[in-house]
Amino acid sequence: MISTSNVTLRVGKKALFEDVSIKFTEGNCYGLIGANGAGKSTFLKILSGQLEPTNGEVIITPGERLSFLQQDHFKYDEYMVLDTVIMGNARLYEIMKEKEVLYAKEDFTDEDGIRASELEGEFATMNGWEAESDAATLLNGLGIGTELHYTMMKDLPGPDKVKVLLAQALFGNPDILLLDEPTNHLDLDAIGWLEEFLINFDNTVIVVSHDRYFLNKVCTQIADIDYGKIKLYAGNYDFWYESSQLLIRQMKEANKKKEEKIKELQDFISRFSANASKSKQATSRKRALEKIQLDDIQPSSRKYPYINFTPNRSIGNEVLTVDGLSKTIEGEKILDNISFTLNREDKVAFVGGNELAKTTLFQILMGEMEPDEGTYKWGVTTSQAYFPLDSTSEFDNEDTIVEWLTQYSENKDATYVRGFLGRMLFGGDDGVKKVKVLSGGEKVRCLLSKMMISGANVLLFDEPTNHLDMESITALNNGMIKFPGVILFTSRDHQIVQTTANRIMEIVPGGKMIDKITTYDEYLENDELARKRQTYTVESDDED
Repeated sequence: MISTSNVTLRVGKKALFEDVSIKFTEGNCYGLIGANGAGKSTFLKILSGQLEPTNGEVIITPGERLSFLQQDHFKYDEYMVLDTVIMGNARLYEIMKEKEVLYAKEDFTDEDGIRASELEGEFATMNGWEAESDAATLLNGLGIGTELHYTMMKDLPGPDKVKVLLAQALFGNPDILLLDEPTNHLDLDAIGWLEEFLINFDNTVIVVSHDRYFLNKVCTQIADIDYGKIKLYAGNYDFWYESSQLLIRQMKEANKKKEEKIKELQDFISRFSANASKSKQATSRKRALEKIQLDDIQPSSRKYPYINFTPNRSIGNEVLTVDGLSKTIEGEKILDNISFTLNREDKVAFVGGNELAKTTLFQILMGEMEPDEGTYKWGVTTSQAYFPLDSTSEFDNEDTIVEWLTQYSENKDATYVRGFLGRMLFGGDDGVKKVKVLSGGEKVRCLLSKMMISGANVLLFDEPTNHLDMESITALNNGMIKFPGVILFTSRDHQIVQTTANRIMEIVPGGKMIDKITTYDEYLENDELARKRQTYTVESDDED
């Protein structure tokens, strides 16, 4: 168990947390939520001991081991992948290294033998003999193949490093597990594996995530940070949302009844306070009036942008025809004879583990890259707006936000342009900020403003939820659902894929494509059934 007692953290004059006392118990997975800047990651750092609170303390049950997801992706560059995972249990790794040193000694003494015996006993108690196989199981589950287990961390690409660090946090069955955005950079298969791992994890988990589907799947309770306090709600994210909205409605109803009672008493007092026969009743009602208190309803500090993509014109029957597209990059064929035709009501989610293949296809369709073979043709009534995976070049200039967005608008009126920025929560003074100094989330909101102001009837999104908070993701999801045109998109957000797409295209290893008109959950269910049938066939063949 881990708890806090009167934890306060002040940053300058501002109190990020004020007298927070909360208890996280075994067997529960807590989703820590709150608006951007509420202090979710900061609170995890306080719990893990990386940050000292101004006042108060963190209490951990004696003997329990706490593990957290490391954020420094370069910290273990000089270590092997498998060793990096095992380092998640620092004491176990320390024993392994000390044993290696002892057994490598040429002048092995009696004292060394006694020490080795002590270490072997502790090693066995900690299930040390299974450490490498347990670490390998975690890595394989997250998509890091066996061929990479003995690779140096510095030789892995960024997304794979994140997976290794996640495996490190999960290793060795920690008593308390703290995870800050564990689904970042994970593909949907790896996220699914992590969901199952946490569902079956018996100890205490506290997780920060912007993935609503993930929180709904794994969380038993929600810890909501707002106004420097943390309030616990039983249930998952959807239950928290409905509960919090219900509480606000109930408080408003209660206040409405109190206001009616106050008005009734005030009317009585004003009518009869001067009447001698009624003066005692009026005085009594006045005392009753003074006791009535309206509940102070604080609106949530969360702010939801307004995302609405409105096409300037409708799409005709011809949208997009792709015929035989192929592309090889650095000797690997990532697109192999891809062909498909889009219909005017299609919202297509591109899935599959090869991120480069999906991004390359989008770049080809937007004219940013030439295919090796094949052709594509957009319909004459279509207009496209594109959200790229890497938008660095978009913001490498001296423009202010207003100047940057104005160049993409047919209407150059500043008030008109600022209206689109306002929808994305950029206030008046924000308009003069230079785009090159914007945060990741602010850049994403700028790109979404650009797509809204374009009036395009075909939208292409390559991982648009990166850097967005929960409120912005929800607004984007709603905007995509309501959009009357065609959408092609990739996303690691299961809920966006499930609620938006009516067609799934999976680019499989080797660059081929599977194209199904279905929802994402139905696609996964059929894929799982196919795997089970394949496993059954293999087992039957083995028995024969």
